[in-house]
Amino acid sequence: MVNLLSRLLFFLLSLHCFVACLATNTKNITTDQSALLAFKSLITSDPYDMLSNNWSTSSSVCNWAGVTCDERHGRVHSLILQNMSLRGTVSPNLGNLSFLVILDLKNNSFGGQFPTEVCRLRRLKVLHISYNEFEGGIPASLGDLSQLQYLYLGANNFSGFLPRSIGNLRRLKHLHTAQSRLSGPIPQTISNLSSLEYIDLSSNYFSGFISPPVPH
Repeated sequence: MVNLLSRLLFFLLSLHCFVACLATNTKNITTDQSALLAFKSLITSDPYDMLSNNWSTSSSVCNWAGVTCDERHGRVHSLILQNMSLRGTVSPNLGNLSFLVILDLKNNSFGGQFPTEVCRLRRLKVLHISYNEFEGGIPASLGDLSQLQYLYLGANNFSGFLPRSIGNLRRLKHLHTAQSRLSGPIPQTISNLSSLEYIDLSSNYFSGFISPPVPH
């Protein structure tokens, strides 16, 4: 009898854990879906109907155009929407895609300020927003993206300085800010980037010089 009760208790606990995990996973998928729909809502022009015809709640987020999910976690892993002639602003809700590794919006017409909320994406390894119309300053919180390896900000309408926090990106391999209308001194913290393989700061209004990276 005791053995039977033990088995029953174990079964109930297992069932509870299964339901709780399922509910958590559903919530996470819902979070990603909401973030992407908020992003879609700020698109003012989608000439190829890539998002308007495809990003629908009638299908899984993981099947949406430009979206790839991580099979292990069932979360959005990459958002690649380059060369789609999209116009609008970027929703701060993208900062809720907590499993995002790649964000590639290259060669569109996104404008306004780039949302600082994206700097919460601590798993992000690739940020490619070159050839758009972003304005304003580059957020200092960019330095919080500790896993970032590839950073492309070039050919935008940014203004102001390249933040000193760029030196916190110790894993960074590529840094491209060419043609971005940035000014001020080149931050000497760039010398902290010992993993750097490629850098292009040309066609800006920088002063000073780049010190060689300090080996670690």
